[in-house]
Amino acid sequence: MKQNKVILVTGATSGVGFALTKKLLNASYTVIATGRNQAQLQRMEQLGAMTICGDLTLQEDLDALIEQLPTINVAILNAGIGTFDYVASISDDAIEEMIGLNISSQIKLTKRLIPLVKEQFIFMGSQAGKVATPKAAIYAATKYALIGFTNGLRLEQPTKVVTVIHPGPIDSPFLDHADATNTYREKMGNMLLTAEKVADKTIAAIGTKKREVNIPWYMGISSKLYALAPSMVETVGKPFFNKK
Repeated sequence: MKQNKVILVTGATSGVGFALTKKLLNASYTVIATGRNQAQLQRMEQLGAMTICGDLTLQEDLDALIEQLPTINVAILNAGIGTFDYVASISDDAIEEMIGLNISSQIKLTKRLIPLVKEQFIFMGSQAGKVATPKAAIYAATKYALIGFTNGLRLEQPTKVVTVIHPGPIDSPFLDHADATNTYREKMGNMLLTAEKVADKTIAAIGTKKREVNIPWYMGISSKLYALAPSMVETVGKPFFNKK
């Protein structure tokens, strides 16, 4: 059955975004995919997606995207980047890159999308936005900021649903950029999620009134416990916090 919904997916050229685009097309949604990789976008066009190439951190690309968009039902703001490093040694460029793409561009894009999105905003958050770990302080800060932004947006836009997806660590090209040591996958082992699983849970949230989706579900419980007793969780979970 045709879904008759137009879905925008940002960060669509790899990882979760690419999995989302393929699965949405298979479910007969109309998909507008945007990203920076022109070759991948051409591949998506062959699958049936409408595509717009652009860098959301650039003002001109952001405005060009909005000018090309029709009215859409759901916007999935998935674009994001991370660099795992200690605060004492992380580069200023890496800090600016994460803040620019993970939060500044999300806010600027959302502002421009409000007149176009009729039903739902879905943002890709992270469990790091609830429980920070070593070498992820800056990345976590951007995801903490996203939670605050979406909570306020939800109150300002009561006729629209605002949903945030909070996955745990994902085995995707994101890690290739984030982890210069190339040891994160091995250390996290079977705790890593697949991009396909995150995409499935995200698509399942379309048309619902969910505020958030935790993947896996039990991380929602652990993050609530952390909010209540952070010192205890950090002590008990010390082996996990030291994985990075």
